[in-house]
Amino acid sequence: MIRVLLMDDQALIRGGFRALLEIEDDIEVVAEAADGEQGVALAREHRPDVALVDIQMPVMDGIEATRLIAADERLAGVHVVILTNYGLDEYVFNALRAGACGFMVKDTEPADLLQGVRVAARGDALLSPAITRRLIAEYVARRPEPAPQALDVLTNREREVAALVARGLSNDEIAARMVISPTTAKTHVSRAMTKLRARDRAQLVVFAYESGLVTPRRA
Repeated sequence: MIRVLLMDDQALIRGGFRALLEIEDDIEVVAEAADGEQGVALAREHRPDVALVDIQMPVMDGIEATRLIAADERLAGVHVVILTNYGLDEYVFNALRAGACGFMVKDTEPADLLQGVRVAARGDALLSPAITRRLIAEYVARRPEPAPQALDVLTNREREVAALVARGLSNDEIAARMVISPTTAKTHVSRAMTKLRARDRAQLVVFAYESGLVTPRRA
């Protein structure tokens, strides 16, 4: 059973999500919060598998709530998915940096929402290749210089893999590109994440672009 926490200041939206999620046999909504502070407290109480978190909330916004959840070792199993009305923007990128595993717009199709919850519960990053490229390109294009990062902790192979993850490639696609097995590709990705202390692939993508390991491709 996938246990979900809803964080949104609009009761109607929370009710809609709850009604949709609880139709499914494998999903249970364990709590609802109207602001980020309440949401963090409920995350600590219930320790859900997935927290669906609105960015703009009173008392404490979704980015700060995400940061607190990600920093709490007791909540290592809580995967945050950001909900937004606005699509791709700097708030979403900041939420990914804070520790979110991905994001969805609130008007997403019901089937996509359900799939997203299941993907997040598995611990996978909820970022399609197309979304990854657009998100990073839009954000990084506004940054004058890449933020310095300690790339020397990665081997050359791990740097190559991190760059391909940042380009939106799956483990199978990385394996084909590098002529290695999918298992080996997954191992390289995992080692890069461990060395960089990235919670998931989404944070590995953020690191790769902020460090200047890869740069956005422009048309």
